[in-house]
Amino acid sequence: MSASAGQAWRPRLVALDIDGTLVDRNGLLPRAVAEAVELVIQAGVPVVLATGRSWHGTRPIFDELSLPAGPTVCSNGAVVVRYPPQEIVKAITFDPRPVITQVEQFAPGTLIAVEEIGIGYRLNSRLPGEDLTGELMIEDAEQLSSRPVTRVILRDPTRSEEEFLALARHLGMHGVTYFIGWGSWLDIAPDGVNKATALAEVAAGFGVAAADVIAFGDGRNDIEMLRWAGRGVAMGDAPDEVKAAADDVTKTIDDGGPAAELRGWFG
Repeated sequence: MSASAGQAWRPRLVALDIDGTLVDRNGLLPRAVAEAVELVIQAGVPVVLATGRSWHGTRPIFDELSLPAGPTVCSNGAVVVRYPPQEIVKAITFDPRPVITQVEQFAPGTLIAVEEIGIGYRLNSRLPGEDLTGELMIEDAEQLSSRPVTRVILRDPTRSEEEFLALARHLGMHGVTYFIGWGSWLDIAPDGVNKATALAEVAAGFGVAAADVIAFGDGRNDIEMLRWAGRGVAMGDAPDEVKAAADDVTKTIDDGGPAAELRGWFG
C-alpha cells in the first residue's frame, strides 16, 4: 500500500516513534519532519507518539510538535499519558526482582535503572552520557527490586552487541526489547506489553481500526507496532529484522525520515 496507489486508503491515525524516526542522534527534530507532522494535524488526523522514552523525556517533543491534546504511548507501551493537562491513563507494572537478580548474577557491573513515571529514574549507578533524563536517584539492587516498575533498563557500553544479545537470551523473558546501534541497551517491559498493545487501545479510543493506522519506526522495539499497523514504515537505517516487519522502507532521519511519506498522504 502506498501513497501512489490511489485514494482508496488513507491513514486515519499516524503513530510515530521518536528517536531515529522523528529526531536525529543529537535529539534534533528536522524542520521538514515537523512541517510534515503539521500537515497531519491540519488534516484533523490524530498523531500519536509511540516511544521507548519515559513521559518526561517525551513531553518536550510533544510540545515542540505542538500536538493537540491527546494520548501518548511511552515506555514501550507500559505507560499511556494524556496531555495536556497531564494524566497518566495507564501504567502497567511488574516485579523487577527476578530480572535484577539474574543480571547481577550473569552480568555483574551492568548499569540498572527503573523508571519513576514523570519524575526520572532509580538506578544503581550513573549511566554514561545523557542516556537518561529527569531526577536520578542512586539505589542498591535490593532497593531497586523493592516495588513494581513499568520497566527495567540495562546499559553497559563496554559490552558488545553479541554480549547483550546473549544477555537477552539468558534472561529468557517475554517483553524484552533491545536497542543496538544507539548503544548497548536492554529495555525490559511487562510480559506481553509493547507499543502495539498500547496503540490498539489508543486507536480504539479514536474509533480507528489497526488497518487504518500508519506507523513509523526504526528500532527492534517497533517491530510489533509495524506489523500491527495497516501500513508499517521502517526508517532507511533500521536493522534488517525491523525492515522485514514493515510494509515499506523510507529514508533515514538524516535524509528526511518520515517527511516525504507523510507529505504523500497529507500534502
